[in-house]
This record gives sequence, structure tokens and C-alpha cells, in this order.
Amino acid sequence: MIPTKYETSSKTYFIEISFGKFAVTIVSLPLFSFIFCVIWSVLYFYDRSTATHCGVVNYLPSISAAIGNYQPQRFIWQCAILLQALPRFLVAQQYLRHNSNRIRRSRRAFAYLAFLLNIIENIALVGLSLWNSSDFYEIHKICFIVFIATSEFYMLISYVLNRNSRKLLDVVSSVERKSLYYKRALLFINIVSFWCAGYFFLRHNSYCEAGVYTLFALMEYVVVVTNMAFHMTAYWDFYDKLIVCDRINGFDMITANQYSRLK
Repeated sequence: MIPTKYETSSKTYFIEISFGKFAVTIVSLPLFSFIFCVIWSVLYFYDRSTATHCGVVNYLPSISAAIGNYQPQRFIWQCAILLQALPRFLVAQQYLRHNSNRIRRSRRAFAYLAFLLNIIENIALVGLSLWNSSDFYEIHKICFIVFIATSEFYMLISYVLNRNSRKLLDVVSSVERKSLYYKRALLFINIVSFWCAGYFFLRHNSYCEAGVYTLFALMEYVVVVTNMAFHMTAYWDFYDKLIVCDRINGFDMITANQYSRLK
């Protein structure tokens, strides 16, 4: 993804990036690093990464073991999360503006709540990535709990805000309908997977059955991937937007029509 420079009639220089490419790049960083960490752990750290206190047969590493306990997985995951952190703050700010402009004034507190949850989720993700479970268990545990709680509530509130804002519009495009459809589907899968993961985790600790921890790890993967995919729906929410930057105002998001008038 190579930004292009152009000069407006007011002699102000901008950097312009289509939001579609921006969204794909940002989500790809944690997604592909996560896939790499799991595969690398299975190939080269299988016995250690899949071991549990029960000593029963297990086939997949937990997310904490895959991303935080071994190198180079830890380094690659941390780099990916740090690189995506600042751009996600920009997207959170744009969602605040987007939601505030499209819902009733009496409900705008929910837009600010969604913004706050999105920010805390991002910070908690950075925290649990930098402080791994083996060396900093208590910090990692707190960050993980905060990440799960804020991500679940953020997805729920974000879906409700998007659904309600579209009800107020006279015309809803096919792209907006697609975004809402995927938000609903991903939210449902995420919640079901989260509760299944909790069930398998408790069952493993209670009965030490072979393969149950593998099911827990698999459900963890689904929770993480659906969370990433939910954030990826921003691709459709801002499908007509460009990210621009000038030397005075910094980063902003504008429509293609606004961009054409600047040229």
C-alpha cells in the first residue's frame, strides 16, 4: 500500500489512502501474525505449547501459549499489535463521528460509550501482548479479562448503533446492508464461541479429559478471528472514504466527493 501525494489548489500537501486498503492492511497485521504463531508453535514447540497441568492429550496450543511464550512468535505478534494500535485509534475516532451524526441526540451517549470501549479494548490488547502469561501472569490476566469484556460489549453496542442509525435513513445501500448482516452474524458466532470456550476450559480443569483443551483452544481461535472480522466491517461502513493527511490538520477521513473538490 503506497500513499500518493498531491497538491491542492491551496498549495497544501496531502497524503491520500483509500480506506478499503487501509482496513485490509490493519486487520491483516494481527490476523496473519496470529496464523503464523499458531502454525509455528505446532511445528516447532508442539509438546511444550500444547502441554497442560492435567498431562492429557492435547492437539492445539492456547492463544496465550502461541503468541506469548516462545520466540519468534512473541516478537512477531507484538510488532503486529503495536503497528495496528495507532491506526485503530483513528478508526475509533471516525466511528464516534459517524455514529454521532447518524443517531438521535438522546442516544449519542451510546456512541461515546462505544468509542470508549473500542479504545480500552485496543489498549488491553496491547497490554496482554506485551506482558505474556508465563512471566507476567497477573498483568496478562487482567488485560485479557478487560479485552474480552470490552470487545464483547463494543461489538454488541456497535451493532445496535448501526442497526438503529440505518432505520433512520430513507435509503440504505446494499453495502450498508452487507455491513450490518456481517456484524450480526459475527457477533452471534463470537458470543457462542466465547461461552463454548468458557465451558470447555472449566470442563478441562474439572475432569482432565483428553482433547477438551483442544476444543477450548479452537473456540478461542474463533473468538479472536470473529473479533478481527467484526472490526473489518469498517471496510463497508466507510467504503466511500479516503484517509488524508496534511501538515496543518493531521489525519482525517473524507468522502471521494470532498476529495474531488479539494483537487
